[in-house]
Amino acid sequence: MPADSAPPDPALRRAARLTYWGAVAPLAARLPARIAYRVACQQGDWTFSQWSARDADGVHLRRLLAPALGDAEAERVMRDFCRFRACEVIDVMLTRGDARALSRLVEIRGRGNLEEALRSGRGALLCTAHFGSHLSASSLLHAAGFPLTTIGRWDWRYDTQISELERRLWDRIYARRVLRHRQRPNIEPWQGRPQVAVQVAGALRRNEVVTISSDAPPLSNESARAVPVPFLGRQANLLSGVVTLAELTGAPILMMFMHRLPDYRHQVLEISAPIPLDDGPQSAFQRCVAAMEAAIRANPADWYFWFQPHNLQRLGLLGESDRGEALAR
Repeated sequence: MPADSAPPDPALRRAARLTYWGAVAPLAARLPARIAYRVACQQGDWTFSQWSARDADGVHLRRLLAPALGDAEAERVMRDFCRFRACEVIDVMLTRGDARALSRLVEIRGRGNLEEALRSGRGALLCTAHFGSHLSASSLLHAAGFPLTTIGRWDWRYDTQISELERRLWDRIYARRVLRHRQRPNIEPWQGRPQVAVQVAGALRRNEVVTISSDAPPLSNESARAVPVPFLGRQANLLSGVVTLAELTGAPILMMFMHRLPDYRHQVLEISAPIPLDDGPQSAFQRCVAAMEAAIRANPADWYFWFQPHNLQRLGLLGESDRGEALAR
């Protein structure tokens, strides 16, 4: 799409997304996997063709990943980003029932690391990022017999730009499917809610698994608690809550990432050995961040935040001058 063309209406884009989630993807997921994911890739290509801001977003990619990423590669990553987001919807649909339809397409590496960590009886913290099909990865682990709860918020419940009807639709077509494979509803990490730590500690005492995405941009009232750490060649402001929880409860931290293979339908879910904690919380958190960065650099199209300038700014990876320069190009 030419750079000077009018961007699609946001309401129309939301309607198209809801239609794909609520009608197209559920039907496609009933077809053989190779066809279902082909439909998803076509949906992603259509989304990419409508993406009027892709040139500016490509500047963000090249700025943060240069010199490894050239113009052609940035374009490919942006196309795959759109395809991956559409494929992740099929992933969620395939978690129906006992999630066996999705599990046949995913190789789990490091399951023994998680089993060994749970033998201590203190539960386990799985640290990940907004990377790949992370929600479906958690669903697979729960379906495989690891009682699992996620720390996280449903964005649409707090977005003032969408209607109450749309919130209810997302609860029905998205949250309900995800929560089918959770031990309990999400633990929502709002500042000033001590019950969050109590809920997490209770789950870990029951020798359960708790997941947390440690790349989440801090909210405005959380910025004072953010820790500056090297990330993607810059200083990012991240919340080190996963390490704090490990220190308070004695639960080990393991890293978890799921990435998509070139055929789009097969994936690999990798679980690391426990992160060492004995040389202090700062070093432990830097190891977590380094693992997230390594996963993102290896598979950049899997990271959600490349094309969300507001979140890149909140993370400290994109300044106002960077964004202005990108939009001017």
